[in-house]
Amino acid sequence: MNNRSTSNKKGKDVLTVSKNGSNPNKELQDKDGRKVELGKKVTLLRGISIIVGTIIGAGIFISPKGILKHSGSVGMSLIVWIACGVLSLFGALSYAELGTSIKKSGGHYTYILEAFGPQMAFIRLWADLIAIRPAALAVISLAFGQHILEPLFMPCDTPPMAVKLATAIGITSVMYLNSMSVTWTARIQILLTLSKLLAIATIVVPGMYLLFKGETTNFENAFELSKVKLSGMPLAFYSGMYAYAGWFYLNFLAEEVDNPEKTIPLAICISMAVVTSCYVLTNVAYFTVMSAEELLASESVAVTFAERIFGKFSIAVPVFVALSCYGSMNGCLFALSRMYYVASREGQLPEVLAMIHIRRHTPLAAVLILYPMTILQLFVGDIYSLLNFMSFMRWLFIGVVVLGLIYLRYTKPDLPRPFKVPLFIPVVFCLTCFFMVFLSLYSDPINTGIGFAISLTGIPAYYVFIYFNNRPKWLQRSIDSFNRTLQIILEVVPADQ
Repeated sequence: MNNRSTSNKKGKDVLTVSKNGSNPNKELQDKDGRKVELGKKVTLLRGISIIVGTIIGAGIFISPKGILKHSGSVGMSLIVWIACGVLSLFGALSYAELGTSIKKSGGHYTYILEAFGPQMAFIRLWADLIAIRPAALAVISLAFGQHILEPLFMPCDTPPMAVKLATAIGITSVMYLNSMSVTWTARIQILLTLSKLLAIATIVVPGMYLLFKGETTNFENAFELSKVKLSGMPLAFYSGMYAYAGWFYLNFLAEEVDNPEKTIPLAICISMAVVTSCYVLTNVAYFTVMSAEELLASESVAVTFAERIFGKFSIAVPVFVALSCYGSMNGCLFALSRMYYVASREGQLPEVLAMIHIRRHTPLAAVLILYPMTILQLFVGDIYSLLNFMSFMRWLFIGVVVLGLIYLRYTKPDLPRPFKVPLFIPVVFCLTCFFMVFLSLYSDPINTGIGFAISLTGIPAYYVFIYFNNRPKWLQRSIDSFNRTLQIILEVVPADQ
């Protein structure tokens, strides 16, 4: 793009920026004298809140019955919860090594780019951008809309259009928050994480109290083998690993983490210990109050639990679930915007996505990129079907990332690794990921095939938009005009390098 200028509404701050993002006269600064860049504002506490707040969504409150259904017994379901926590910790530790040796934001995208090159990284980016992330954000947002309105309509069903409107408002508010301030986004994430831990405490504390009082009836014959089906165990593990998904989001922010060599591994280890403990203790509390049959029959396990323990106060549970969903929405968007920011910086997305707001110091365009697709899918798309198509792609690419760690151990042995895990940890986790992908191909070949086909459209897209540099002049002018227009409207400039 040619030299460009950006000014605010009052015309006080005029920045003339060359193509490489540097000011020829002085460092790129805002009117307060600060460099226009993403600062290192993610501390240990904020890192923990991002991981915990993103992992713990609506699932543990609504439907932890998938694991119980496929494992066949109370005891085996608790073992699966613990085992999935350990396996997720293996994956998180592998990402901790990658995050401290490759000190770039972007998460999956960056690590695949470093290990396997731009084409594989673009395919991952393409699938994320056109389908996976908008659908995933829309689903968790729908859970927010459903539960925030539930107290107003109880005991009747909430009108579907009201849910979608509340969901749209929720998505818009999260986008606005992430656009305005990195600091306040992180602070609110801490508050939301504390609120969901408080919600879990309201389940765990009375459950443990009843358990220690001797309410152990539902744990008798907990490991009854007659109901355990080995064929269902892989599906139980699949459900469990899905419940723990989100431990990788801090890696999307690596460049903004204060002292990443220590903060990333420590935040990951503390977060996984907190989440695993919460999940296991919450399930123990559920089983203390409900039998396995009652839990399987419940539409919303936390509500059923609260009705039995708190009576009329159970109306507060949907509000806690809504806050939990909002925390997941906020954490996801905060992290994902950095992946699009890095992809733009690498030349695989429009240039404007790698620009920073001149006063807010947020990657405004990268935050907003998901908004149109998410709202579109919310109102016109079959979101849940799309998630079924794409669910296996998550584990395929995470497996590829961890395989990249093993590959880099041999191709770049001299790469500085401040935090290094024993090799068996990434090997075990990588095999687990590919096993889940194989399971998806076996159990649901049609939906898996459709998801795979959607992802493969990234190959021609890569050659059309990235590989071939000789674009028609009219197309290049259109792209430059698009970047320049958005830059002026959004008041963004390239970050100072």
